[in-house]
Amino acid sequence: MCGIISVIDRSRAMMDGSRIREALAMMNERGSGEGAGYVAYGAFPDFKDYYAIHVFYDNIHETKDDVDAILKKWGHIEHEEEIPTFDVPGIKRIHTPWRYFFKPDTSLMLRSPTPDEDIITYIVMKVNESIKGALIYSSGKNIALFKASGWPEDVADFYRIQDYNGYIWLGHNRYPTNTPGWWGGAHPFNLLDWSVVHNGEITSYGTNRRYIESYGYQCSMFTDTEVVAYLFDLLVRRHGLKDDIAVKALAPPFWEAIDSMPSREREFATAIRLTYGPALMNGPFAIVVAREDSIVGFTDRIKLRPLVTGEYGDRIYISSEEAAIRVMEPCVENIRMPKAGEPVIGRVYS
Repeated sequence: MCGIISVIDRSRAMMDGSRIREALAMMNERGSGEGAGYVAYGAFPDFKDYYAIHVFYDNIHETKDDVDAILKKWGHIEHEEEIPTFDVPGIKRIHTPWRYFFKPDTSLMLRSPTPDEDIITYIVMKVNESIKGALIYSSGKNIALFKASGWPEDVADFYRIQDYNGYIWLGHNRYPTNTPGWWGGAHPFNLLDWSVVHNGEITSYGTNRRYIESYGYQCSMFTDTEVVAYLFDLLVRRHGLKDDIAVKALAPPFWEAIDSMPSREREFATAIRLTYGPALMNGPFAIVVAREDSIVGFTDRIKLRPLVTGEYGDRIYISSEEAAIRVMEPCVENIRMPKAGEPVIGRVYS
């Protein structure tokens, strides 16, 4: 049922959050009022070289010192602030959203230099696993993420997303089924540069979770979507696959289709399926994944959830519904519905 909407401006021209708020609210029948969220890329130009670590605190006076201690052990906090929020009747403020601008300090690791991304990943997993009452829900550079339990327009107004600008925006209206509606379970999900919105259900969650946990990731947000962000980080950042190849690993053709491919294509598709079998995602789903230079949309192998894309000028839109795209851009062109498992990729100009 969930509603997803996304846009990338390939020239990196900035957009405020007002139009995506309207587009997501148009799909309110796809949600239940138990979770909504947005993410903007390019939101912090003054701190673009720092990781924007977003934290939900249950009781900030009891847990913040523990989080601060972990961050200071691994690097430098350039700036921190409570994320501005505003009273909205439809939002019950049960967490304090906090934001750090943080940079790892490699001088603290002289014997064994560690890539910055691995340090941030470790911090996210460590805090979420070991500090009760603190949840890191976003950790990428120059990325602002806003989510809570509520309807899309209420969550947008709670954070006043129209005051933020980005050249990539994702939005999500949640209809939870197998997991509870709560702030951390609202979409988007993020790790480092990756942000994910998802409509549907990943029935292979148990297998996928065991696979990524064998590489050191820890799932802590009680929802199947969390694994998607970790799988993209593993396959693309750590294993070096291109986006479209990662999609072939996560939503590959059926064996019958592979058997009918030309020889070289068949050999490659077979190698991907055999190598990344535990990463294959089953179930009905439509997913959009963003990173600093692109958005990627794709569905399950038989397209049990809708996905539509369109273009206008430098902008590419991917959504659950054409009507939502037209709210953002009434003159949108090249509307089409991609085939099952087919990746739709929008990239910024080089």
